[in-house]
Amino acid sequence: MKTITDTRFLLREREEAYRAKGEVWLTSHALKDFRRNTLLFRKKELGLVEEEDRPAFLVGRAAHTLVLEGCDVFERTYAVGGPVNPKTGEVYGTRTKAYRAWAEAQGKPALTDDQFELVSTLAASVRMHKHAAGLFAEGVAEGVVRAQYLDTPCQARIDWFNPAMGLVDLKTCDCLDFLQMDARAYDYAHQLAFYRALVAEASGVVQEAWLVAVEKREPYRCGVWRMGTDVLGVAQKENEQAIKRLKKCRETDTWLSGYEEVRVFDYL
Repeated sequence: MKTITDTRFLLREREEAYRAKGEVWLTSHALKDFRRNTLLFRKKELGLVEEEDRPAFLVGRAAHTLVLEGCDVFERTYAVGGPVNPKTGEVYGTRTKAYRAWAEAQGKPALTDDQFELVSTLAASVRMHKHAAGLFAEGVAEGVVRAQYLDTPCQARIDWFNPAMGLVDLKTCDCLDFLQMDARAYDYAHQLAFYRALVAEASGVVQEAWLVAVEKREPYRCGVWRMGTDVLGVAQKENEQAIKRLKKCRETDTWLSGYEEVRVFDYL
C-alpha cells in the first residue's frame, strides 16, 4: 500500500462546523439513513426528526476524544465531577436540579466521576493493545475530507488517518465477540468504504481500512480488524447505488416509504 506523504487534504474543523455543513455535504451517516429508510432520511433532512442523544453516546464521544486527541483536548472539551451535597458529602445525582445546574454552568458536556473512570479504562485498554497502539502511533485525529463523489458533494470526519496504514475507525461496544454482528447491523463496512472513497478522490490513493473496538464492560477487551477488500468493494458499490438513487429522488422530489404497495405474507 502506498504511503500518503501529504495529508493537507485533511481539514481541521470543529465538530459543530462539520455538522452544520452536513446540510450541503452528504455524510456516511445520512447515506445510511437513506439506504435504510428514504422517508426518514428526508424528514431528518428537513429538520422534522431530531437525532436521539443518550448517555452511552456521551461516553463514546468522550472515549474518542481521550484516545484520539489526548488529555489536553479532553480536559478542554469535557467537565468531570459534579456538585457535592453538603449533607452527605457525596456528589448529587445526575437527575437532580443541583447537578443539572452545575452541568449547564460548565459550558461543555459533563461526565460523572464513574463515566470518567470508564472512559479512562477504555483509553488504557486501547493503549495496551499492541496493534491498536501501532495504528494510533502516527497520524491525524478527526481529520475532515471533502470531495465530489459521483458528482455529489460529500464529506467525512475520519477518527484517525495513519498515512502509512490507512483509515482507522474507533468503536465502543458491549462485547467483542459480537463485533462483526454489530458491524453488519450498523453498516460499519459502508461507513469505511465511504471514507475510503473520499480519501481516494482527494489524494488519488486507495487506502486500507481498520476497525478498533473496545468493550465498555469487564474485561474491557480491545480488538483490531482489518476490513477485507472484497467487503469494502461490495459496500462501496451499494453506497454508489444509493447515491445514484438519492440524486433521482432529489430530481423528482419523490421520497417513498418502501411500503406503498400491498405485500404478501407468505412465510413463517
